[in-house]
Amino acid sequence: MPNPINLATSLAATTVTLPRGLMTHAAASQPELPLELYEMENCPYCRVVREALSALDIDALVYPCPKRGERYRPRVVELGGKASFPFLVDPNTGEQMYESADIIDYLYRTYGGRRPLPRAAIKLLVQPAANLASVLRAGAGLRMRPSHAPEQALELFSLESSPFARLVRERLCELELPYRLRNMGRTKAGDFIPPVVRRRLMPRYAHAGRNRKALAERTGMVQVPYLYDPNTDTGLYESDAIIAYLTETYAA
Repeated sequence: MPNPINLATSLAATTVTLPRGLMTHAAASQPELPLELYEMENCPYCRVVREALSALDIDALVYPCPKRGERYRPRVVELGGKASFPFLVDPNTGEQMYESADIIDYLYRTYGGRRPLPRAAIKLLVQPAANLASVLRAGAGLRMRPSHAPEQALELFSLESSPFARLVRERLCELELPYRLRNMGRTKAGDFIPPVVRRRLMPRYAHAGRNRKALAERTGMVQVPYLYDPNTDTGLYESDAIIAYLTETYAA
């Protein structure tokens, strides 16, 4: 199991940000090519963008840019002119932008098919909770650890508000490992039942949401986090097993 204190602060971060990053209502349209998000896992401004992606059920290619990172930070400076995060690139429209509020507005207007949360609400309600969540995590997922770059991006089925998925995303960020973020926001009451209980009581439970269906078809179960590494053809559940794998496989 994860370190008890580490898990407790991750649970606390989940508590202060609920219900953001928990529920999803699919976007009116999905981008044909995956969006590219340059970010830091424990940055509060990056967090609110990931929450919006989760709410819209939109995937993204995440390029982690931790402090002192050298793998993707130079690309952000080259594309946008400064090392500021989050930074979104949409290859479908050619749009590139900084500023979390601008990115959220763009996501909702371009793909959401509905109005975004007012900027005043983001500033007064959403951002303070995201800031507190970052404080509770005390810098986890912010600083680079030397690593070997994978040839292909990894794939992570993740629930933004999951305290266990957060631990995995933090390690991916620290190791500067690019990954396809596949959001698993909940859409039905049955999604709130713990996976072990749900499999026992509801063995034929019909999952909704494209990523939940995809994971059920691939592995026969739905639980987060789930990591797939195409470089080694490895698939893993359980955060502690995933973190150990990432460290053993990619840490320098």
